[in-house]
Amino acid sequence: MHYVYVLQSQKDKTIYIGNTEDLDKRLLEHNSGKASYTSQRRPFKLVYYEAYLDKKDAVDREIKLKHHGSVIGHLKRRIKNSLTD
Repeated sequence: MHYVYVLQSQKDKTIYIGNTEDLDKRLLEHNSGKASYTSQRRPFKLVYYEAYLDKKDAVDREIKLKHHGSVIGHLKRRIKNSLTD
């Protein structure tokens, strides 16, 4: 399986989007500081993910979420509405 995931920083509430084959391992990497891009915003919590059988589909979805404002805007609203502080 391949996953597209959305993390939220508990430090500043920013959102991070990525893709991986091992969701648990990747979340641990983000929270341990091994992922340099997110190391200053730790800790993170997983707020959303999608599973794909094909890696290309996961990568394509990640790109859409990162580069198409209306897509990520809609997803952020759905996530925000479902989160409780």
